[in-house]
Amino acid sequence: MTDSKYFTTTKKGEIFELKAELNSDKKEKKKEAVKKVIASMTVGKDVSALFPDVVNCMQTDNLELKKLVYLYLMNYAKSQPDMAIMAVNTFVKDCEDPNPLIRALAVRTMGCIRVDKITEYLCEPLRKCLKDEDPYVRKTAAVCVAKLHDINAQLVEDQGFLDTLKDLISDSNPMVVANAVAALSEIAESHPSSNLLDLNPQSINKLLTALNECTEWGQIFILDCLANYTPKDDREAQSICERVTPRLSHANSAVVLSAVKVLMKFMEMLSKDLDYYGTLLKKLAPPLVTLLSAEPELQYVALRNINLIVQKRPEILKHEMKVFFVKYNDPIYVKLEKLDIMIRLASQANIAQVLAELKEYATEVDVDFVRKAVRAIGRCAIKVEQSAERCVSTLLDLIQTKVNYVVQEAIVVIKDIFRKYPNKYESVIATLCENLDSLDEPEARAAMIWIVGEYAERIDNADELLESFLEGFHDESTQVQLQLLTAIVKLFLKKPTETQELVQQVLSLATQDSDNPDLRDRGYIYWRLLSTDPVAAKEVVLAEKPLISEETDLIEPTLLDELICYIGTLASVYHKPPSAFVEGGRGVVHKSLPPRTASSESTESPETAPTGAPAGEQPDVIPTQGDLLGDLLNLDLGPPVSGPPLAASSVQMGAVDLLGGGLDSLIGDTSFGPPPAAAVPARLGAPTSSGLSDLFDLTSGVGTLSGFYVAPKAVGSISMDLQLTNKALQVMTDFAIQFNRNSFGLAPAAPLQVHAPLSPNQTVEISLPLNTVGSVMKMEPLNNLQVAVKNNIDVFYFSTLYPLHILFVEDGKMDRQMFLATWKDIPNENETQFQIRDCPLNAEAASSRLQSSNIFTVAKRNVEGQDMLYQSLKLTNGIWVLAELRVQPGSPSLTLSLKCRAPEVSQHVYQAYETILKN
Repeated sequence: MTDSKYFTTTKKGEIFELKAELNSDKKEKKKEAVKKVIASMTVGKDVSALFPDVVNCMQTDNLELKKLVYLYLMNYAKSQPDMAIMAVNTFVKDCEDPNPLIRALAVRTMGCIRVDKITEYLCEPLRKCLKDEDPYVRKTAAVCVAKLHDINAQLVEDQGFLDTLKDLISDSNPMVVANAVAALSEIAESHPSSNLLDLNPQSINKLLTALNECTEWGQIFILDCLANYTPKDDREAQSICERVTPRLSHANSAVVLSAVKVLMKFMEMLSKDLDYYGTLLKKLAPPLVTLLSAEPELQYVALRNINLIVQKRPEILKHEMKVFFVKYNDPIYVKLEKLDIMIRLASQANIAQVLAELKEYATEVDVDFVRKAVRAIGRCAIKVEQSAERCVSTLLDLIQTKVNYVVQEAIVVIKDIFRKYPNKYESVIATLCENLDSLDEPEARAAMIWIVGEYAERIDNADELLESFLEGFHDESTQVQLQLLTAIVKLFLKKPTETQELVQQVLSLATQDSDNPDLRDRGYIYWRLLSTDPVAAKEVVLAEKPLISEETDLIEPTLLDELICYIGTLASVYHKPPSAFVEGGRGVVHKSLPPRTASSESTESPETAPTGAPAGEQPDVIPTQGDLLGDLLNLDLGPPVSGPPLAASSVQMGAVDLLGGGLDSLIGDTSFGPPPAAAVPARLGAPTSSGLSDLFDLTSGVGTLSGFYVAPKAVGSISMDLQLTNKALQVMTDFAIQFNRNSFGLAPAAPLQVHAPLSPNQTVEISLPLNTVGSVMKMEPLNNLQVAVKNNIDVFYFSTLYPLHILFVEDGKMDRQMFLATWKDIPNENETQFQIRDCPLNAEAASSRLQSSNIFTVAKRNVEGQDMLYQSLKLTNGIWVLAELRVQPGSPSLTLSLKCRAPEVSQHVYQAYETILKN
């Protein structure tokens, strides 16, 4: 008879009856009663009142009954912790039972009871089970350590369980090894700083030995652990790859993907000239192809992973194009993914095959698939130049079908083909113009308008075509309106006499009748350009456009490297790092591929690599300070000095504080023109004494200059304004300037131009353009800049502090999703909070003032009457800073929270905020 009968009865007084049955002397009756209790618990009834009676049933030899009681215990121990302590003695007793199944069952249940009061009683039984003679008990105990660590990490460390767990990696039983690795990995993920899995060649060898003999899930744990190891050289990497390769033929797809992950990671360290490297590439293809014969859901996961692999190493699957051809019965999600990979693998060798397939797909019934197929033809044209002509003729054939959505997609991709191959395929414009009336999608309309505007001189009735779009200007989407405005201005610049009315009409529509700020601003820019300087307008609007790149949808290289380390996990399906979708960031460790070198010592911790640069290459903001004085004195500072080489004076100056301060009477003023922001007062320190004081009238102490607003000379440019006064008794000539290595690589972008000799007591003002491609070294403070100016008399040194906002770049706006993911990703300890006092601005005013200094508002919301601005900015060296600015209406204080992977920048960013908002 089945156990379903236990779920059918619901009568009053049942608890009382069950109590009596549980205390019965008959074993069978007892077992029946416990089953009824478990059934009631399963359907959601509260049977916690029976706790003491059920616990009494633990004292039994019957394994089935024991399992049922343990199940009940796990469920109710949390709500009845005082009662649960009654069960401790039985656990301790069961851990010494002669039957290993009972010992393992006891230790497994102990790990599942998440009650602090009980955990300390479990340490002794767990210690015995970790050293049990039976491997089944040991492997269960290993997992129990991880569970206990989750409840009380300190207890596990104090009791020395972690060391016992590490010893189990050397266990003779492969399953015990696998579980020990799984437990240690689990603990290490929740405590990334602890170096639990201290992997070395000896322990790796033990893991590889166990790999051949344990179960498939054990193999996955071991392979994932291997993937976190960085071999010391290419020989060790090759040896590990050789021993992992047999896993590629495993029946379980998770094992195959874990093996692929290890191989992809270690291949980074192998030289491409090695014979083994070529062999490994050949071995990787068949298992990936085999994954595509599984059911559709598995195929999709495999395809998402293959998409990453193909972006990293297209050579693995370059001969396997046919397996990615779409089958008629593939679900749409598999079809679209295959299409994506086909384009990535398209090359001159296989393009004919690919185009024939794509043309076939474009006649399918599934609209989404057809659209993607038409786009794919365009992407092939851009990727493989030799195929462009065939692609264009294929697209024209598709346009002739007059199927609306096919025509629209074709026009969008033909626009891209024109951008890639200018003056080559413009003969097809006439055909495109015939389909003008059928376009109803914004992207297709915008593409067509772009084509008409770009090639207006070749289209006789271009003005009529654009005028037809202008009739419903306000009903168009923003994308179409912007494109139409630009196209009509282009047309006017090419045919000014015939289109004057048209351009005036579109400019007034854009500037007076539109409430879209982007459209209005572009309208005003064009209006002013055309009214003040038509020649400049021509240079701006009709400038030669850069060719578009082949692959616009490739994953950014650092992200791709990180995702390769997550092959076979959810991150590889989402194509996002775990930090983007794991709540709270617990257990998320950033991973990166090992550097392609024989030594692993240069490997950086990926956390310190700023975003936007390949991990393992970039310093943690800036390298630390070295011998600054030596740097400046040893550098060749430009034009040669007439007369003998530098005399001992510059060497003697080493005894004084040469670099600690500047000669503020020699160089009376230093201020920086920021990109679009105001400069803070530039402070110059002056040394208290110097061998040159008789020459230069040096003031002792620190000179602080009054600050003033410096308007930017050009958006995105950085310059340093110098005021040089000659306090010597002879003429100064042959000026040159050199910056010491500094935190952000600031360096002169041009020589110091002092056009006439500088006579005694004469002052000259110079603006020196700067760039950020100089040598980098961390300074103290971070924004300290040490400068040497040389002339025919001597070398003079000074230092100045520059405001950080001169380094905020124009592409510092993150999109919302990326902002959210990055904010979660940056550790909470990197967050700093500041108060900006006496700043009575509202949110709008603050946002627009900050935007003019390249601090961009990503999102805004109102929480309990406070305006919250979420902002991003990017420094010239690629460091992102995220901010939350809290504005309380009516309060003169603002609260600023900053998050950055390089927290040392935060203080200076706060000072920049204060300067900009109070200026």
